[in-house]
Amino acid sequence: MTETTTTRLLIIGPPGAGKGTQAGKIAERYGVPAISTGDIFRANIKGGTELGKQVQAIIEQGELVPDSLTNDIVADRLTQADAASGFLLDGYPRTVDQVHALDGMLDGSSLDAVVLIEADVDEVVARLLKRAQVEGRADDTEEVIRHRQDVYAAQTAPLVELFSERGILLSVDGIGSVDAVAERIASGLDAQLGARVAS
Repeated sequence: MTETTTTRLLIIGPPGAGKGTQAGKIAERYGVPAISTGDIFRANIKGGTELGKQVQAIIEQGELVPDSLTNDIVADRLTQADAASGFLLDGYPRTVDQVHALDGMLDGSSLDAVVLIEADVDEVVARLLKRAQVEGRADDTEEVIRHRQDVYAAQTAPLVELFSERGILLSVDGIGSVDAVAERIASGLDAQLGARVAS
């Protein structure tokens, strides 16, 4: 019997760069669950839970949910059975402190690969404004969207440097069709992971 290999991945990129769409494709390809902190937060907001109320108040101000709250949610999610053979994180970790918290959750081991989707800010802002119009997201004004982009850039620059130093960063151009971007990611990950694709 061969030893089971875990595939622990992270996808990062500016809000609106298509992370959610690509996360689903990557998770399916490697047979692991896509774990999005945004989805977990939205489910709690929709359910009117205590966590949901806390998160909604923070998000409405255009700020990010504090590390302590996010760490607890992710730690709980990673103990679930479907994450035993690996996972793809989306939206976490966002800070160096969260990376260290995640290292602790993984018993000191690191992620296998980090996919960084890069995209032009103005193009992303235009994309998000269009989505806000279609989905009726009143809180997604240009000012709020640009603020989120600035917060993202300031907080994730140290992460990109850290993952690059660890030799697990895979930068991918996020502009283009969904399939074209997915193909770039698949090629890069196959090379980095040694073609560890789910059969």
